[in-house]
Parts: sequence; C-alpha cells; structure tokens
Amino acid sequence: MSSDKFLAHLNPKAGYNKVFGLGEYGMKLTAFGILRLQEGETWKGNTKSFESALVILGGKCTVKGEKFCFENIGERMSVFEGKPYAVYLPRGTAYEITAISSLEIAVNDSPASRDTAEPSLIRPDMTRTFSLGRDNFTRNATVILDETFNSEHFYIGEGMIPSGNWSGYPPHRHDFDNPPEEIDMEETYFYLFNPPQGFGIQKIYTPDGRIDETYTVKNYDTVAIPEGFHPLCGAPGYSMYYLWTMCGQNNRGLISALDPDHKWVVGK
Repeated sequence: MSSDKFLAHLNPKAGYNKVFGLGEYGMKLTAFGILRLQEGETWKGNTKSFESALVILGGKCTVKGEKFCFENIGERMSVFEGKPYAVYLPRGTAYEITAISSLEIAVNDSPASRDTAEPSLIRPDMTRTFSLGRDNFTRNATVILDETFNSEHFYIGEGMIPSGNWSGYPPHRHDFDNPPEEIDMEETYFYLFNPPQGFGIQKIYTPDGRIDETYTVKNYDTVAIPEGFHPLCGAPGYSMYYLWTMCGQNNRGLISALDPDHKWVVGK
C-alpha cells in the first residue's frame, strides 16, 4: 500500500488489509481496513476498546460471537448489485466471520468510551436511499447507520455517482459543532468503480488554503478527510461507488456547511 497526504492506495490481499489506523492521516476517531476471504475461510477478531461497523461490500458470510449469530447474510456480489448488509459490534466483542462465498467487508473502527448497542444486524430493508442534487451533480445515497442508532461516533452510508457526475456538490464541510448549521465529523471515502479500471477526482480544501489537495482516485483507493470541503466526480463511462464513514465526537448527522463561493448553485 502506498499513500499521499490524505490518499491511500490498496491492492487487497487475502485476509485483513489495513488502510489506516487511528491517528494516521489526521484521523482522531477512525481506523479503516478491508477484509477479503475466500469461500470457507474464517477470520477472528475482537473489537477491544473500539466500536466496529462491518459493511459487506460483496459476498455472503456468517458473523457470530457470544450470544449472537447472524447467519448467511449478504445478498449482493458487488456494491453495484444492490443494497448492503452491515453488522455493528460494540466495544469488547470477540467475533468470527466465516465466508460462504468469496467475500469483501469494509471494517470501520472507532474508539468507544461507553457501552453502546448490542451486536446488531442491519439488513438492506433497514437502510434508506434517496437522490441528491440535480443535473450533472445528481447522485444516490444509502444511509446504513445514522444518528438514531446507539453508536458513539458512527454515521455510515454509501454513495453512487452516475457516469460523469459530481457528488458532494456544492462543496460542503463538517468541521465545527454549530448545530443546526454544521456538525464536526471527520470522514472516510472508500472507492470502487464499474468497470474497475475507472477513476474519479477527489478534492479537499480549506478556505484559508492550508489544505488544497486534488487526487485521482481509483479502485480500492481511500481518502481520509479530517477537515475541509470535499467535492468529487467520476469519469464518464463509469459508475463510481464510495463508502462514506463519518465519525463525530459530540454530534452525528447529515448536517454540513456549503462553501459560500459555490452555494449559489443550489438556487440556480
């Protein structure tokens, strides 16, 4: 795996693939990795002092531990074939994942200072999907785990950008706790493309110019967004998927501030 200031490249191998750990890339509340298993393989983990959210990107599996067993979960073979299953695990939870088919899971971890929800299965019918934007910044969002769920930090969902479109536009940020105008949440974007040789453009910037980064993102890339406005777009001819994991210290929600220079676009 190679990296840039906020960009991590990954060529996933069998087993757990660390993308970044707590404290890396300026991320204070988030660690992220990809788990890849073949049919019949089992992987054992323990959340220890973290809460974890396992998002099934593709394949079927069983996730079990003491007093819980979620059997034969997962419907889609890729993120482009339907809505997700996810499993939430509180701190101090030992668990094992057994692959029923080839399997990829996004593993999100965040430090937990309190007891939260019991181990929970989030089925596709428990998510909600809606369209955002218009014209060439239309995109779909699926919320997996929101502020109504008893998590300390997580707000997680998926974005799907049609061929050549923009997302996160007009540019928005969530850097300051000032509800209802803005909530402070760091964010992780993990990308996949269909066909897989696709690419997109991700920008991160702050008004004072302290951060001004523009990245070409490809299959299995991840961008950490500790702060700043962060619009993105996909190349024409490709569907662009991104898993977004937001973590807030004090508040959670889809509440962000738009860049005042570009806010006018929504009223056009």
